[in-house]
Amino acid sequence: MPNSSNTPSDDGASAALTPDDFDTLDDILDELRTRNSETPQWEFCEGFMAALICGRRILTPDEYLPVLLDTGEDGEGKFADDAQFELFFKLWSRRWKEITASLDADVESLEDERAFYPQVMDVRGVMASLSEEERATAMRDNPGEDIPAFGQVWALGFMFAVEAWPDDWVAPPKDKDAIKWLNDALGALVALTEDDTGPVEVSVLEQEDGKEGPPSMSKARLEAFGEAVWAVYDLREMWQSIGPRVEQVFKTAEPGRNDLCHCGSGRKYKKCHGLN
Repeated sequence: MPNSSNTPSDDGASAALTPDDFDTLDDILDELRTRNSETPQWEFCEGFMAALICGRRILTPDEYLPVLLDTGEDGEGKFADDAQFELFFKLWSRRWKEITASLDADVESLEDERAFYPQVMDVRGVMASLSEEERATAMRDNPGEDIPAFGQVWALGFMFAVEAWPDDWVAPPKDKDAIKWLNDALGALVALTEDDTGPVEVSVLEQEDGKEGPPSMSKARLEAFGEAVWAVYDLREMWQSIGPRVEQVFKTAEPGRNDLCHCGSGRKYKKCHGLN
């Protein structure tokens, strides 16, 4: 993999990603998928990124890209060349900054234009909008594939990052409030990884004519999605307040001055290593 030792930084292009930019990311991932069938969709990648941003410590691209895309030295998902990696990482960095700014904004409603809104696909809504013939063709081209529920792939990406670095997601054992805070937030995200089996009642899809698309999810699912987004806010605030994880260091007790030295010399400690 090309050099990526630094965390996403300001490269002079901090504007929000456009639909064309997301299409470019999809194209890159599609190309990687020709060499590694396990390459995830962008929605999964974005959930993974959100977990990295709101996690307890900063991971470098050299740590997380091999896990997400299998781009390590012997990985099947290596980028085709430096140019492909640089384009991917430039867009990745811009989205990283965009999400970070949203999570750090003082918002009281997800309707606020500054609020974080994950790039998620309402695949079931898109399928419901197709004609019977188009739907049959889509199902024939993707046999045996389950249609994910709204927000499900994004939440799976988030939890994939959590499970990849479990030690970074453990609250201090003496901080009961933090433990509850963490469990509640992760619980909201885990709930979104499950299927939506409720009655189909609402839609978030807007059609080309500006009208609302056909219903594709339950009201409970839409509420669960909102709770998961707020959970990301909670996790970022919690880890920022707690700070980085501190490794506990245990110091070996030194022998008394008149005790035998631990080195096995047979001399008293004060006349051996105790002289240092």
